Amino acid sequence: MSIPVIDFGAYSLDGKEVPEEPMHNLSRQFKAAFTEVGFLFLKNTGITQKEMNRVLDVSQEFFQLPDELKRPFSWTIIDNCSHGWVFPEEERLNPLRPPDLKESFNIGRFQPDIEWPPVSEFREILTSFFHRSKELGLRVLTVMAHSLDLDPEVFLSAHRFVGTNKNLSVLRTLYYPPVNRESVNEHQLRCGEHSDFGTISLLFQNNEGLQVRARSGEYIDVPVTPGAILINIADLMQRWTNDQFTSAPHRVLLPPAGDSNTRQSVVLFLNPDHEALITCLDGSNKYPPVTGQDYLMERIRGSFDEY
Repeated sequence: MSIPVIDFGAYSLDGKEVPEEPMHNLSRQFKAAFTEVGFLFLKNTGITQKEMNRVLDVSQEFFQLPDELKRPFSWTIIDNCSHGWVFPEEERLNPLRPPDLKESFNIGRFQPDIEWPPVSEFREILTSFFHRSKELGLRVLTVMAHSLDLDPEVFLSAHRFVGTNKNLSVLRTLYYPPVNRESVNEHQLRCGEHSDFGTISLLFQNNEGLQVRARSGEYIDVPVTPGAILINIADLMQRWTNDQFTSAPHRVLLPPAGDSNTRQSVVLFLNPDHEALITCLDGSNKYPPVTGQDYLMERIRGSFDEY
């Protein structure tokens, strides 16, 4: 299995409407990728490698701060939105493994009362990137709807409040520090096997380590493709499409012994609005109706030991 690479130039953030033929081609490729693999790479999206690098660079400045300077910005669910620093080994995405060897900063809302770390341009760069990624994600949802012969409003109307306290979408900038093999617990990974929670995820990464599970059960390495964005189906979208689109488990391995490299990535987890009612699009009752907020809060609680 390999992850398809799809040219999104016809519907990039630099453009407007898509003519019928390019939309048909995109829809066909999306449907094949999301039913067979659950992941795809998008290139020529309008988000450049330079933009990604700015986010990674300013994030690195934050992660290099002493913990005592980061702790005042610790993660919490504020006003129904996720915001703040998730400290190292606070989260375990696979409950059967020890906590993940990573830290992150979550951005999910932009009200004036939100406090931001004292890192130059941190707020401005991450806020801009959140909104750019959101707009790209909505375009992806539009193509996904076309691929299923649906009115795009079926998906778009459930994501009207992204970036507000009526939605739990979150941009996470992640840092995986160097690994000391002598202090690693048995079965511990940088990020344990899991599938994402909500609608779709948009991943920007700068080095290898991510693996995706194929239908065969085998994990395959995800290459780093400069300038390309990795898009994957999340669990709520799989429910929504009655398993037509597949949410594939993935993980981040430990680096090879003697490798002291760090890893960084940025992910937009695009999720439905709190009050959006998710029901099977084919009219079946395979999965019971659930609101975006109820489903996501249950999954988030399962990832944090003390939440």
